Amino acid sequence: MNRRVAITGVGAISPLGNDWPTVRDRLHEFRNAVAIVEDWQQYEGLNTNLGAAAAPFDLPAHFDRKTTRSMGRVALMATITAERALIDAGLLNDPLVKSGRMGVSYGSSSGSPSALAEFLRMLTNKRTEGINATTYIKMMSHTAPVNIGVYLGVKGRVITTSSACTSGSQGVGYAYEAVKSGKQTAMIAGGAEELDVTQAAIFDTLYATSCRNEQPSTTPRPFDKDRDGLVLGEGAGTLILEEWDHAVARGARIYAEIVGFGTNSDGTHITFPNSEMMQAAMRLALEDANLSPEAVGYVNAHGTATDHGDIAESKATLAVYGDKTPVSSLKSYMGHTLGACGALEAWMSVEMMRDGWFSPTVNLTEVDPRCAPLDYVTGEGRMAQCEYVVSNNFAFGGINTSLVFKRV
Repeated sequence: MNRRVAITGVGAISPLGNDWPTVRDRLHEFRNAVAIVEDWQQYEGLNTNLGAAAAPFDLPAHFDRKTTRSMGRVALMATITAERALIDAGLLNDPLVKSGRMGVSYGSSSGSPSALAEFLRMLTNKRTEGINATTYIKMMSHTAPVNIGVYLGVKGRVITTSSACTSGSQGVGYAYEAVKSGKQTAMIAGGAEELDVTQAAIFDTLYATSCRNEQPSTTPRPFDKDRDGLVLGEGAGTLILEEWDHAVARGARIYAEIVGFGTNSDGTHITFPNSEMMQAAMRLALEDANLSPEAVGYVNAHGTATDHGDIAESKATLAVYGDKTPVSSLKSYMGHTLGACGALEAWMSVEMMRDGWFSPTVNLTEVDPRCAPLDYVTGEGRMAQCEYVVSNNFAFGGINTSLVFKRV
């Protein structure tokens, strides 16, 4: 028998702030968190100097040197937000955490690039100087979920979702499936990413980065005819997913219910998006939720502000949801947080549903005529009461995800 899945805890670090009141205020200011990254200006050949760094966060006193020695920045943000999420859920010291009935489903595009650099120096200099027992742990693709699990003593399943831009959404989706199926009572789910020049260079080589280096507040511009590419951001988003009856029995506060998840792959091209398979992922999520498209009141778009990505996504969204469902992109505010975006955007979409107000896509002043004619939310946002919202993400490799959340 399938079980219902509740969101009972949240922990976040984002370019817009690290709690909902702060993020909400920033969204209502209609300005993004993009700034010039001065350190990047020294790299010859790098076209973009723009990024959206995470808001400052305090390192808890108990995160001492011994505790954090295996953590690069990405794992550190993931672990801090996981602990915060458990506190928020009222489960931090609950026996459930170490019982084997709680697991971790979490991802990032990669480990910390600074650790990878140590191995690259070894290959270049033919010396192992600088490499120690924790260098690989900081670098490995599953550094975030492993550090979360070890720090918290989690003994359930660990699912690593290192799938670029869908790392966070697959983290949430696979956690949902683990709880829904009864394999786990609860899961720590989400994704994280640190801002690094090497990641900027990857997108730069694909001519996918915004180069409005003199006007950071005017970019990115998802779906706009004058968009010139994405801006990278960083952060971590962690959700506690819990079997509904278990949450109700202990009197937990429930943010929302996850009712649908769809994921698939294009199977055609590594970097060129496939609109038809995007559609298919959205329909899989609706089928899982047993919903018609008309039941959904808002769609949080992946909306990276890349040329082909925006066009393909908008056409897929139109094919599934038509031109009457409000759509906006949170990346216009905080840039593309890569492995973190699926979790952060899902959380923010749920909070906006709870508030009855949905943020606009900032910098969207004139829709690209090549994009589908959707109901793009602009201006001062949209007041709307709805029962269901959707958050979509799409990644390199042709990986597509769609999550459906129900208001409670």
